[in-house]
Amino acid sequence: MQDFTPLVVGIDVGGTKTHLRALAGHDPVADHVRSSSGWRPHDPVAAAGWLAALVAEALPARTRPSALAVGGHACETPRQCEQIRTALQLHFDAPALVVGDAELLVPAAGLDKAVGLVAGTGSVAVGRLADGTPVQVGGWGAVLGDEGGAAGLVREAARAVWAAHDRGEEPDDLALGLVAAFGVGEVPALGAALEGARDVSAEWGRHAPVVFAAADAGSRVARAVIAEAGRSLAALVERLAARGLPVDDVVVAGGTILNQPILYDAFASSLAASLPGVRPQPLRVPPVEGAVALARSLL
Repeated sequence: MQDFTPLVVGIDVGGTKTHLRALAGHDPVADHVRSSSGWRPHDPVAAAGWLAALVAEALPARTRPSALAVGGHACETPRQCEQIRTALQLHFDAPALVVGDAELLVPAAGLDKAVGLVAGTGSVAVGRLADGTPVQVGGWGAVLGDEGGAAGLVREAARAVWAAHDRGEEPDDLALGLVAAFGVGEVPALGAALEGARDVSAEWGRHAPVVFAAADAGSRVARAVIAEAGRSLAALVERLAARGLPVDDVVVAGGTILNQPILYDAFASSLAASLPGVRPQPLRVPPVEGAVALARSLL
């Protein structure tokens, strides 16, 4: 008989891009990145079909996973994740696990009891109670929440620019940058431009660099928006602490916060003021590593 090396597959479905990594033992089999376009986490059957097509696209022909773990963007409740997992089992005769994408951060960092905080296109924080029950705070999408994420930053920047306009202030670098980014002629037209977005999170979020560029140029309004975003991200951790979750370590990920030191520093300083002793740490490996670790745990 031939030795059989289990093939583990981890998938990180983010708000913008999806990363699949597969290993047989420690040997890489696939490392595949693609757009998250078409991901529909609120339709379990469609989500499972999307994941199955992704696996077929990424793995060599006639290769089947021995275990599969998925961290899915906008997979917001245990019930929703379980529905996707159940539908996924119709495609794969292998153990599977589906969690929210933020739940990949802690295992990716090699930790057990910690908080995972994401500030990318959106924002969310997750942790687990002592009995293992997952708890998620934040999120809620770009229209209602996602403070500190790219889309939330743009929304709050537009609100701040409108407030400055209503006070009779001349447009600053932030106002001029947003007007140019959304292709409108003046500040009052920003409202219709934001409302006209088909994919709110993506279309708002892609303009977040304007906020940071304006801050670098000296915009007082942009700096205030970023400082408030940092406080909002720290507040997510505070909510978890108030519910009795261990928050000694916070693993931070997401392109918006990790690529913008001014936002990370605003978050870290707010966290130190409200929860002294809590240790924030940037995630130094791709979150998909957490999915791979979870897949290994299923074997």
